[in-house]
Amino acid sequence: MNLSPAATFVLPPIQMKVRTNREVHVFATGCVSSANYTIVAQNRDEMLVPDNSPSVSMWPHLLNSAQTKRLNTISVYSERGTSREQSRLLYMNASALQVWREMGMAVTVVGESHRPPRSAMLSFGIPFSE
Repeated sequence: MNLSPAATFVLPPIQMKVRTNREVHVFATGCVSSANYTIVAQNRDEMLVPDNSPSVSMWPHLLNSAQTKRLNTISVYSERGTSREQSRLLYMNASALQVWREMGMAVTVVGESHRPPRSAMLSFGIPFSE
C-alpha cells in the first residue's frame, strides 16, 4: 500500500451525537487536532525588558530552583509580531508555559497551535517532536 506523506496528517472524522428532545445538544467525541502550543503575545514595552525573553530568563530560573531536568520538556519558539500590541509571539508548550507562569511573567494568550509556524525560531528548550 503506497501512502503519500500527506496521508499521515489525515485525522479521523469527528463523530457527532445529536439529541433532539427540547434543545439541540452537540457532543464531539473526537478532535480535529490537539493544540500543543499556546501563543503568547508580548507588546513593545514588554520586549524592552530583557528578562521578558525566555532565552534570557528561563535558564537562570531553572538553575536557581534546582529544576534543570525540566529543560528536556520545554519548547519555546518566537516569531516577529505584526502590531505594537503583538510585537513578539511566543509559542510555548505546556511545560514552558507553566515555568513562565511560575516565574511570575505576564501572559497574554492570543491563541493555540498544533505546532509553531515554519517562520518561528527555537528560542529556548528542545525542538518539538511527534
